[in-house]
Amino acid sequence: MSMEFNSLSLPPVLTLFPGLKPPNKTRLFHQTCVLVVTFLAYASFHASRKPPSIVKSVLGPTVPSNSTQAPNLSPTDAGWPPFNDAHGTHRLGELDLAFLSSYSVGMYFAGHVGDRIDLRLFLVVGMMGSGIFTVLFGLGYWFDVHVFGYFVVVQIFCGVFQSIGWPCVVAVVGNWLGESKRGFIMGVWSSHTSVGNIVGSFVASGVLEFGWGWSFVVPGLLIIFVGILVYVFLVVSPEDMGFVRPGIEVEMSAQETSLVKNPQGTESEEAMLFQSEDAASSDSSSAIGFLEAWKIPGVASFAFCLFFSKLVAYTFLYWLPFYIRHTAVAGMHISHKTAGLLSMIFDIGGVLGGITAGFISDVIEARAITSILFLFLSIPALILYRAFGSLSMLANIALMFTSGFFVNGPYSLITTAVAADLGTQSTNGGNSRAVATVTAIIDGTGSVGAALGPLLAGYISTRGWNSVFLMLILSILFAGLFLIRVARTEISAKLPEK
Repeated sequence: MSMEFNSLSLPPVLTLFPGLKPPNKTRLFHQTCVLVVTFLAYASFHASRKPPSIVKSVLGPTVPSNSTQAPNLSPTDAGWPPFNDAHGTHRLGELDLAFLSSYSVGMYFAGHVGDRIDLRLFLVVGMMGSGIFTVLFGLGYWFDVHVFGYFVVVQIFCGVFQSIGWPCVVAVVGNWLGESKRGFIMGVWSSHTSVGNIVGSFVASGVLEFGWGWSFVVPGLLIIFVGILVYVFLVVSPEDMGFVRPGIEVEMSAQETSLVKNPQGTESEEAMLFQSEDAASSDSSSAIGFLEAWKIPGVASFAFCLFFSKLVAYTFLYWLPFYIRHTAVAGMHISHKTAGLLSMIFDIGGVLGGITAGFISDVIEARAITSILFLFLSIPALILYRAFGSLSMLANIALMFTSGFFVNGPYSLITTAVAADLGTQSTNGGNSRAVATVTAIIDGTGSVGAALGPLLAGYISTRGWNSVFLMLILSILFAGLFLIRVARTEISAKLPEK
């Protein structure tokens, strides 16, 4: 069988090195390349989101000092107007709201546009725009910008470009993997979120001592560089390489089996082929409606669960370094740089938590039960972290790791494997076009919670961090309660019939 290539959609690397095309390289080789490139792409998106949380302790109000817990003050402890006065934490929370609101709204439009243009080019536009506006935020340091509106506008545009990333990488991975997605595989791949946070924390904290502007410029240049790699290497669809898409391949295999069983039935063969074409046409043209997708069993439950789960996860993403900096560990406040680096422990726990949640959900074949287990175990983890995390550095690290493990586990599971499961379940006829809509509903709803959490933390933290942790615990409780009904259905399905 000869392979036809769509040369207009091929990345430059395949034009420069024809030996990378089939049959010289297999489908598995290109699938692996796609997973690696999309992993790096979305990790760089998250790395460029991390600087605001790292510099909060530098921009915001100074660490309160007293006779027993006075940190070594430096020039950076003076803060940066307009974030260093009594309302500084409010403004920092509003800055997070500006970014996350435009991000959540932009995601719906990004998914719609991405279905109609070249995904590789669209993804590159998102990465370049994100990098440029991240750099522009950092330039405020050298140009001595103290206008709150400037930073808000930059964050709004940055959020819009950032929203392009997730729909694009999910669509590309879906093209190559089809319905072969499993909790463990997606758990490993979706660790790009935590890996990006870790890289962003390391880079932004490492250059913070040279001026907070560098904490934005370096990650901004990083995502631009990775964007160039995406433009050069990413192959959007297997059809571009002459391969058959996984879902279509399964249909062809079924047709071939039927032909073997009825080799003399010419009329039957033609009828089968026409029936297959009609089914394929119906599947591709009748994309499920927005309201119809909400009616799919489990979609609303998981969407509202993610609302509260992402509220908690993003509150940690944007405020954890600030909290560490402003909380004495073993009676001493640590530096801005150390606080940023220490916050990586939460994300390291999140990587293992996401992979473990995916693996467990595959073994017991129950996504809701796994999510509830992780959610309810995260409640005592957060209580212990708040109560005993300040006793010693070892206790802080261990409890922070545990909190990240349980908090990020269900968040990772719901945004990947659960969305794919719900989008292809039998109740909607196995319509593969439902995956994108279901993913947009679940992650879009979650992004609203992600926008709300950091904003509330900015206001509530002025009353004390116990109030912030109470908000997080209540959010986790609500997240778990939304899945009780789905979990009961999973349990009932596993009980032997009487």
